[in-house]
Amino acid sequence: MPKMTFIERDGTRREVDAPLGLSVLEIAHKHGVDIEGACEGSLACSTCHVIVDAGWFAKLNEPTEDEEDMLDLAFDLQETSRLGCQLIMSEELDGLVVKLPAGTRNAS
Repeated sequence: MPKMTFIERDGTRREVDAPLGLSVLEIAHKHGVDIEGACEGSLACSTCHVIVDAGWFAKLNEPTEDEEDMLDLAFDLQETSRLGCQLIMSEELDGLVVKLPAGTRNAS
């Protein structure tokens, strides 16, 4: 099974099983990682914002315009920021590393 690593807000690294076809948000919830996902993955908030490790960022599909619009609302936006609900686990992403931002902003 593919794996991925979450770097939590306190710096703790947590490697977890990452089933193919699930989003990073779904994987986080499955393993009790502290990502809100207020809109439940419907691309209507930025509370599943993650910062992708620079070595992995180029391997991701380009964000859609809708995702970029939501990222504009994210707290602690970084060059490699993405929404966890839009990152779908694939064989190519086995080993993916994402960091949780310092906080979240729920504008709803």
